[in-house]
Amino acid sequence: MASKVTVIGTGNFGSTVAFILAMRGSCHEVVLHGRNINVAKGKALDMSQAANAAREHTIVRAAEGPEDMAGSQIVVITAGAPRTPGMSRDDLLTMNAQIVKKYALEIKEHAPGSIVIVVSNPLDVMAYVVHKYTGFPRERILGMAGILDSARMAHFIYEKLGYGAGQIRATIMGGHGDTMVPLPKFTTVAGVPISDLLDSEEIGEVVKKTRDGGAQIVNLLGDGSAYYAPAKSTAVMVDAILKDTNQIHSCAVMLQGEYGYNDIVSGVPVMIGANGVQKVIEMTLNDLQKTRFKKSVASVQEMVDSLCKTDFFNDCEGDENA
Repeated sequence: MASKVTVIGTGNFGSTVAFILAMRGSCHEVVLHGRNINVAKGKALDMSQAANAAREHTIVRAAEGPEDMAGSQIVVITAGAPRTPGMSRDDLLTMNAQIVKKYALEIKEHAPGSIVIVVSNPLDVMAYVVHKYTGFPRERILGMAGILDSARMAHFIYEKLGYGAGQIRATIMGGHGDTMVPLPKFTTVAGVPISDLLDSEEIGEVVKKTRDGGAQIVNLLGDGSAYYAPAKSTAVMVDAILKDTNQIHSCAVMLQGEYGYNDIVSGVPVMIGANGVQKVIEMTLNDLQKTRFKKSVASVQEMVDSLCKTDFFNDCEGDENA
């Protein structure tokens, strides 16, 4: 069966996701769905020509309307306002919740069998919105966060060590934001625990840089936010689903009893395959890690509660799969 991926959002992020998929030949068709159809058409045409230059078979085309996402195995939601200097991910809450809600309803109608990858910020809450407005089982809704945060942590470890690029495996749990929970205990360089290579103060510096990694790029750009690393991280998830690799990555998913939490989205290690989330992995955490994860979950819950107070979910039909 020909594989099809729809990318919602034609800004830097969405366009880069589509371009990576086209250059890798990850799927047969990529559909760009955005507010400005001419922009989507122009970028789709450019990418299709690039795919031919790369001798890949992928065709990129623009959606004339939401009905063009029909038949998609995967729908990636990148649409939303980007962060600007001084703005936190939480500041985007109300604005992006309305945008993501709109697309969630479109997906429910036109691509009811798809797996949804959410990357709009604040990511964990936006995944929660998609869950509530599609009613899809939690296996088919993933938030892209942990792969990106782990990549950032790996980069900062490399900066600190000066070696090991490509061999660093970092693990991060929790929400995508200031309360993320980097796990040095499960972080290695070519199999060597990071604690054998860096002292506690150096590890603390790496952890802080990881938490501030997105804001650092926002401040340097001055207008917009990161998109190369987030787009590549999203493409990794798409490949894992389309190729049914059963790879384990940290992703934002709806928790159903894991780690002691229910009906809230947070980043945890999951096995990704053809059905989306094949399995949620429960790691053994120490008391400090449990406390930090609890704080991270509470931060996401606070934003969900904030939306609830505005009656945002009043027109939601509910989640028949919860």
